[in-house]
Amino acid sequence: MHLTPALQQAYTRERLSAREAQRQAQFIAWGPMVFQVSRLMVKFGILDLLRDHIDGLTREEIVRATGLSDYAVKILTEASLSIGIVLVDAETDKFTLSKTGYFLLTDPSTRANLAFNHDVNYEGLFHLEESLLEGRPAGLKHFGDWPTVYEGLSQLPPQVQDSWFGFDHFYSDGSFPQALQIVFDQMQPRTLLDVGGNTGRWALQCVAHSPTVEVTIVDLPQQLVLMKEQTKGLSGAERIHGFGMNLLDPSAQFPTDQHYDVIWMSQFLDCFSGEEIVSILSRASKIMDKDCRLCIMETLWDRQKYETAALCLTMTSVYFADIANGNSKMYNTEDLQSFVEAAGLQVETIHDNLGLGHSILVCRVKFNHELSN
Repeated sequence: MHLTPALQQAYTRERLSAREAQRQAQFIAWGPMVFQVSRLMVKFGILDLLRDHIDGLTREEIVRATGLSDYAVKILTEASLSIGIVLVDAETDKFTLSKTGYFLLTDPSTRANLAFNHDVNYEGLFHLEESLLEGRPAGLKHFGDWPTVYEGLSQLPPQVQDSWFGFDHFYSDGSFPQALQIVFDQMQPRTLLDVGGNTGRWALQCVAHSPTVEVTIVDLPQQLVLMKEQTKGLSGAERIHGFGMNLLDPSAQFPTDQHYDVIWMSQFLDCFSGEEIVSILSRASKIMDKDCRLCIMETLWDRQKYETAALCLTMTSVYFADIANGNSKMYNTEDLQSFVEAAGLQVETIHDNLGLGHSILVCRVKFNHELSN
């Protein structure tokens, strides 16, 4: 298994004493309470108050500032001491913000994850066991009767949509500047096929970066409607086109109306099972020639520079199992390379450490695959 040095250190040997391990086990057992208390300490503004009062606040002062009952503040602050997001002065009874509480309050990644888990995942996770045993997103029924979350995305409640897109965009947007340099400076595409382009955020970046590139987004028809709404009237939108396609349909073929210099798949293949990925890549390879490059941008958990990022990614796999589709995950390098090769392609280059931990796999058709075409 490929592991970065940080992951080697974290995942290959025991790091905790017996007492620490026992405490960690209890922390896991009380996980739902830990999550909800922490979320409410943010929502009710208590952590904000403690950040703004560096000398701390008593429980009575927190009650007056928030309008919450004394009982509610007692429950939240006492639990927060055990969680580790606040500290207390034993002499003055004043609460202050801990380092963990500070990151919970201010770290953009943590805030995106907190909202995503509460609004999208929390209630549906009761059905995770069912999802894993049956290979379907059993937790999705909390929102509606769809085979995957993607068919129902446009029908989710606004708050859920906001948290879903906030999570999705947060992790992709930070990688776009470096990705644009790799794609346009090195490959100089005139035509780009954006597979799974969603609301067109990457396409907009492309047409802003290049005054001549033409981008075609391949996605579900209902997603293309959202994309048209999101890009309407924006600069370069006239160079963004749509091609409706159900990528899960093995008979559905990629557009052949023109030659595409680059086929782009960003945070896309993790939405499919291994078998489905091979099918998608195999069909993409049919429209590729020796000059075309397929770029796969993913957050591969085994290539992360820091273990915290790997934690976020392996936990995101649980969302895919229970809510998204029941059969995909955040893949590692070995997984993704095997899918690429099974589709008649080969990985030419891997670019790591883009944004918050993305990698781009630049793929081309295999030589013997070119001859067979």
